[in-house]
Order: sequence, then C-alpha cells, then structure tokens
Amino acid sequence: MTHPFWRALVAILLLTCAHCALAQTPRSVMLEDLTWTELRDAQQAGKTTIIIPIGGTEQSGPGVALGKHNARAAFLARRIAERLGDALVAPVVAYVPEGAISPPQGHMKFPGTITVPDAAFEATLVSAAQSFAAHGFRNVVFLGDHGGYQNDLKRVVAQLDKAWAGKPVHALVPAAYYQASSDGYAAMLRKQGYRDDEIGMHAGLADTSLQLAVAPQMVRLDALRRGPKLGAADGVFGGDPRRSSAALGQAGVDAIVARTVDAIRQATAGR
Repeated sequence: MTHPFWRALVAILLLTCAHCALAQTPRSVMLEDLTWTELRDAQQAGKTTIIIPIGGTEQSGPGVALGKHNARAAFLARRIAERLGDALVAPVVAYVPEGAISPPQGHMKFPGTITVPDAAFEATLVSAAQSFAAHGFRNVVFLGDHGGYQNDLKRVVAQLDKAWAGKPVHALVPAAYYQASSDGYAAMLRKQGYRDDEIGMHAGLADTSLQLAVAPQMVRLDALRRGPKLGAADGVFGGDPRRSSAALGQAGVDAIVARTVDAIRQATAGR
C-alpha cells in the first residue's frame, strides 16, 4: 500500500504541473484564444499582421455541410498565419452577400443559406479593419474563400488605403489566395487527369476534396459515392464529387497556403 506521504507528494506535483500548464501563454495564432494582455505581448513580440478570414454560410449540395466556407477559411488562415510567423487570425466572417432574398436568387433558393447586403458586409469589414489598426496592427489581410464577394473586398481595401494614406497601416487582399483555390486548383486537377465536368464550379470534386482535407466531418462522402450524379437542382454546379478524396484536397491546401504566404510576404516586405 502506498504511504500517505508519497500520495500527498504525487498530488502536489500533479497540481503544480497543472498550474504551470495553465500559466503558459497559448501558442495559438487565433485571436479568440488569447487574452488582451497575451495579444499585447504577441504584438510587442512582432505579430503585427492580422488576417481576417471570410467564409459564408451557403448550401453546397446534399453532401457538404452549410458551414463549408467558414471552416475552410479558418483552417487555411491558421495555417497561413503559422507559416508567416508574424500574424494572428481574427474571427471568421460568416455572414456575406449571397444574392437576393425576395425573390430568392442563387444559393438563396436552398434552405440554410444566409445573405446580407453588400453595403452591410463592406461596412463590417471596414469597421473590423479600423478596430485592428487602432489596436496596433500594421497589416490587415482579407482572405475571402467565396467568389461572390471578391469585388467587395477590393472596394474595402481601396477605401481603407485612402483613409490610411500616409499612416503605417495597410490593407490587402492577396489575389493568390482565391486564385490558388479556384482556377489554380482546377488546373492542378486537370494535370492529374480529372475532367472539368468532374472538377466543377461549386460542390464538385474540387470543392469537396478541399473540404475532406480541411474538415472531413462536414462531408457525407459515403452517401455521395453511393448516390447518382448530382446536378444544379441539387446545388452542385458543373461537377461530380463522387471521386473526391482528402489526398486530392491536401495537394490543394498545400498550394493555397504556400502561394498565399509568398504573396503576403511580398506585399508587406519593407513595411
């Protein structure tokens, strides 16, 4: 039988270890994981770039969950920030323009899609960026995972650059991020022998493979593979997700992260 002294000593050591673990500053690059003092210390240590990941809540056919863009934007932004070394990641913007409500257009024809006006979306991003600038960030990076609001992001950056003229803070939307996840990724898949009518524009092989690499729990892969070819009436546009795989998606993830990191470094060099 263990002596009471040794039991007490073990208990003290375990408690001490637990306190030490709690006292450590989180290594997370996610803003929401930090206290304000941890954020202050991170900035003083050189983390002066903030990435704002922008997703969207929309249908992606019967095989992919509605939060696809939100999960993907958060995952990729985290990977990009970790690779950059001087960046943190803001909360995901999940409410984005998705088309008219009445009559419903585009993805709004499917239950679960959420839309907001372009003006409200842009104002939200401008206010978020101004908040970060007021708190000491010097580079505000917008990463938009959805094609429908890319022009909104360009207008936001133009507005901020005008307001910040002559100040040590800059806004940017690296074109490499969306290009690598759309046309760039499609070109990679073509080189591997996949056809355009598989790759698709929305919820096809490309979209679904990326999601399998990022958040596989959001994909109903077994049901997709057992089911028939899906079409526009199902919310799948121009593609066929049945041969999707995490391995295909991982190649896309690696390319998106690498190209976006390079683009951000080039844009912020010397600032």
